[in-house]
Amino acid sequence: MRCVHSKKFCIELRVLSTDFQHRLAEMRIAIDTGGTFTDCVYLKDGAPAVLKLPSTPDDPARSVLEGIRRIAAEGDAEIRHGTTIGTNALLERKGARVAFVTTSGFEDTIAIGRQARQHLSDWLATPAPCIVPKELRFGVEERVSAEGEILLSPSEQELVELREKIRASGAESIAISLLFSFANSENESRVAAALGRLARADEGVRPYVANLPVSISHHILPEFREYERAATVVVNAYLAPKAGDYVRRLEAAIADQSGGALYVMQSSGGIISANVAAEEPVRTVLSGPAGGVIGAHRVTQLAGFDKIISFDMGGTSTDVALIDARGPQITNESRISEIPVSVPMLDIHTVGAGGGSLAWFDRGGILHVGPASAGAKPGPICYGRGEQPTVTDANLVLNRLDPELALAGTVRLDEARTRRFMDNSLGPISSVQQFAAGILQLAEAEMEKAIRLISVERGHDPREFTLVAFGGAGPLHACSLARALGIPRVLVPAMPGALSALGILGADVVRDYSRTVMTSAVDRLLDKHFSDLEANGCAEFKTEGMIGISTRSADLRYAGQGYEINVPAGPEMLARFHEAHRKRYGHSDKNRHVEVVNVRVRMIAASEQIKFPQMQKGGPSSDHAALKKKNVMFANEWMDTTVLDRNLLFPGNIFKGPAIVHEYSATTVVPPGCMAKVDSYSNLVIEV
Repeated sequence: MRCVHSKKFCIELRVLSTDFQHRLAEMRIAIDTGGTFTDCVYLKDGAPAVLKLPSTPDDPARSVLEGIRRIAAEGDAEIRHGTTIGTNALLERKGARVAFVTTSGFEDTIAIGRQARQHLSDWLATPAPCIVPKELRFGVEERVSAEGEILLSPSEQELVELREKIRASGAESIAISLLFSFANSENESRVAAALGRLARADEGVRPYVANLPVSISHHILPEFREYERAATVVVNAYLAPKAGDYVRRLEAAIADQSGGALYVMQSSGGIISANVAAEEPVRTVLSGPAGGVIGAHRVTQLAGFDKIISFDMGGTSTDVALIDARGPQITNESRISEIPVSVPMLDIHTVGAGGGSLAWFDRGGILHVGPASAGAKPGPICYGRGEQPTVTDANLVLNRLDPELALAGTVRLDEARTRRFMDNSLGPISSVQQFAAGILQLAEAEMEKAIRLISVERGHDPREFTLVAFGGAGPLHACSLARALGIPRVLVPAMPGALSALGILGADVVRDYSRTVMTSAVDRLLDKHFSDLEANGCAEFKTEGMIGISTRSADLRYAGQGYEINVPAGPEMLARFHEAHRKRYGHSDKNRHVEVVNVRVRMIAASEQIKFPQMQKGGPSSDHAALKKKNVMFANEWMDTTVLDRNLLFPGNIFKGPAIVHEYSATTVVPPGCMAKVDSYSNLVIEV
């Protein structure tokens, strides 16, 4: 078994091993666990089908296993999972007690961070406390030079004492990040081996601590910048006990229930095995949103749109991403809960505005929406248990949701209860209708800011893009946002409430490898670095019965600069860097010395792609899909509005707003003045 590539750059040859093809031939189920619903997508008679179940926040595995039981009660199945366990643990600061081990004298690097402040003009801004408290930071007397020369090695006695200190600290997980370990990992490996005795029982020796996970920086992120590397490995250690235990328990339960195999969606847009996800949960912190971006990209490619803004609004948050002709963009500079996480991730921006976002008044009587959410329990008022108004309740009061039409096939909305509780909570606002309209205005303002951040503030003109709306609540608000931003059209894909799961279903198996090299851009030794990384990738893929392709890229910068630009490797690497620098910063200098900072390899084993058959076109009339007429509020005015059943719409059907389109997984609002058409792939394309 070997990896296929040329001397300078990879040949994109998508080959799968016999074993992996066998697994792909079995039933595939993608399950995305959200704050309110758990979405399951699978292939039924060759076409994607969806099942939505209420999430079980106390134990997300219950809803996952229930979905598998309903879809594949018997027989093997390949389960692909988008999880929010790691995300929530990080956002809520409910991870493990981490013992941070670093070079002596650098123990507080993880707390000091960078001089740059996110809120430069806010004098009252207080950074969140470091997730590693002072008493859990430990130094080791060792030193490696920037060139990788070992200047000082830790003594055996010191490692014994370190082990005793960590044992007594009550730590639940260990993160090791020594200075310049990316250049030479020998000292870090020695420390890890010594502390590994905390995690495993040696024969005849009672372990100090049982099952203590150890995260090592040269395994997780062998790159320079000690703070970002340390922060990333600390996040991995912070999530490892909770997220790792969840993945292992779920994997065992799936094997016991159906004999299936578990894969997990990672933040970079590809799936990884359950074993890798359990050991490196830092790679899954944007698991669900990444599935949505991949799904939106693949659906819109078929529809003929190559410049899109994905708008994924769920029950708890909204995730937006900009995709141009290059495809989904990867970043190594993400920040989650104010902590840098430098593993590859899709460039996604998240805000705390979702269908379950709570409306509340501050002490001055000012209305706010979010970021707190009602979640699945108790949920919005209209679901029958919640008592605080949410965005979903506001949509119901304004008649954009219908109490006569069930959400997800089973959830009936209680309008009378909603109006009663909202009337008791409207504060200084004069009516329930104005209260509901104000909630939507504030939620949409927050989402509008998020879209502006990834488009206008990065030099992109929203008028050149199509807004792709999905998630359970996205199509409710998409047209209003598109008008505010000057975006000419909205595309609502088929099964919008489960597009994230659909993206996970069709995602490739992906692993990313990197190494800091700090060398000249024309250095012939680059090929050796790439080959080493590819060999590592091939070996890991072989253990899973796969053959992958490799794609090479490198992070380049002008000498003296502090940040890099990633470009594809190959003969045109320098030219691509100069052009990318000019596009991003407005200038370039072909005579200036260029450094290669990091080399990167992405290994991909392609999954069998989901086929979306083109449907036979019908006539322009959509009258056959009309369910009823009702009054819906638009711009503080009640308007006579047609309610359509999306399942009855055919390609070629056209209708004007105001209209409400109801379906199993979402509801689409088409305001007055908009024109909607169903394309040949059953997407709803709305000209706003």
